[in-house]
Amino acid sequence: MDIRHFRYFLAVADSAHFTQAAARLGIAVPTLSRQIKEMEEELGVRLFDRVQRRASLTDAGHVLIAEAREVVSRFEAAQRQARRAGRGEYGRLEIGYVASAVYRGLLQRQIETFNQMHPDVQLNVREMPMAHLPQQVAEGRIDLAYVRGPIGSSEGVEIIRFDDEGFVLALHVQNPLAAASNVDPRRLAAETFILPEQLIGTLSLAELGGFNPRLGPQPGSLLAVLALVSLRQGVAVVPESIVGRLTLPQVVYRPIKGLRVQSWLGLVYRRFDKAVTVGRYVELMRHFRCSSS
Repeated sequence: MDIRHFRYFLAVADSAHFTQAAARLGIAVPTLSRQIKEMEEELGVRLFDRVQRRASLTDAGHVLIAEAREVVSRFEAAQRQARRAGRGEYGRLEIGYVASAVYRGLLQRQIETFNQMHPDVQLNVREMPMAHLPQQVAEGRIDLAYVRGPIGSSEGVEIIRFDDEGFVLALHVQNPLAAASNVDPRRLAAETFILPEQLIGTLSLAELGGFNPRLGPQPGSLLAVLALVSLRQGVAVVPESIVGRLTLPQVVYRPIKGLRVQSWLGLVYRRFDKAVTVGRYVELMRHFRCSSS
């Protein structure tokens, strides 16, 4: 007995007539009669009392009908869910991100856009150390990752690059350099640098200033970096997008004279990922990039 038998049984029960049920199902009356007879033989009970081609449920048939409707309903629901998953309309995505994606607002806008278009795809979004993100994607531990570039190449992944931005210097308000409208890199040789996860700003500033930087701790997130700046543990070169978005007591931001290096946020995905849901997310973000450029 399979799901077809239950559908045939329900068609006859609903119409109380073999000819009408057969027409509704698009099969011949003898075929329908044979299928119902197979059910009755397998169950060992009579499901219908037959008068010519009319049919009325027996007591056993009345007991079976509610369960049959439930079986068919669940089977059809499972089919719909499978089809939706195959179209990328249903499922789950694991997304890692570097903290600066949140401060810039890019992550929020893109997640909201995807949620509106695909409300039944569950997004599990969590902050992770940026150095691990490309490899996590390449190994399939997460599906997608928002990183701050430039980054080194990682085998098996591609990157959608979003808007570029520059860097500013975060320093304690009582640092003498805070009085400057912009800071000359040559005046920073004696400073200790608190390191964010993206080092290119710090290294480029030191090269511009002609010194080897005195490196302090690398606490991870931008909030942790700025917390150390607020405690007068050093200065930090941070993305300019956090100005006005992340404020800590005693921390001010100043432009850096002559520093032209750019940073950017990007979406990392596996090059040959065949998951439909991942493909839908990536394709949407390609359009997102084009519309925001």
